[in-house]
Amino acid sequence: MKSNLALVATAGLVALSGCEGEARRDAPEAELTTQAEPPASATPASIIRPEVIAEKAVAPPVAPLDATIPFGEGGFSFTPEAERALAEVLESDQVAEGWPIVLRGHTDSVGHDEVNLRASRQRAEAVAEWLIENGVDEDRIEIIALGEQRPIAPNALPDGSPNEEGRAKNRRVTVHLAPPGAAPPVEMLAEPEPASEG
Repeated sequence: MKSNLALVATAGLVALSGCEGEARRDAPEAELTTQAEPPASATPASIIRPEVIAEKAVAPPVAPLDATIPFGEGGFSFTPEAERALAEVLESDQVAEGWPIVLRGHTDSVGHDEVNLRASRQRAEAVAEWLIENGVDEDRIEIIALGEQRPIAPNALPDGSPNEEGRAKNRRVTVHLAPPGAAPPVEMLAEPEPASEG
């Protein structure tokens, strides 16, 4: 008896679902499409977390650049080390920014002051010429000749003998790039060391 009732109930359900399927087949195609698609105005949203608006990445500001171009004793030609330093300056973001370039020529204390002043200018001019040949606008470059006035190392040892290592460090051109109106480099704010004879 129970199994007969279960059969009757199952047959009723099958008949009902058949009627629903028949009704769907008779429905117009447009009606079926609208029911299957979500409304066009609905924006899909993440169910995991709220939508995040990505912030634009802001590049850090470019800092001033200070570089040193070393020179050999009594010469104006570039060593391999000097060429590497010049290439790094040329490829820097600061050069790409179009900032002014200040070249300060330096010498050791060997020789007369006037000769050293001329030599320091010639070294700075050699660096300027290299930069110009490699695409830097000449109008951006300023040359300052300092001779032996601002050594970064002692030219002589405490016993008065020549300090060759110190003298080599003093034969240089410093390159400074900064936005117009920026403060001078730290080396220019410090008092120069008295030049040692030797």
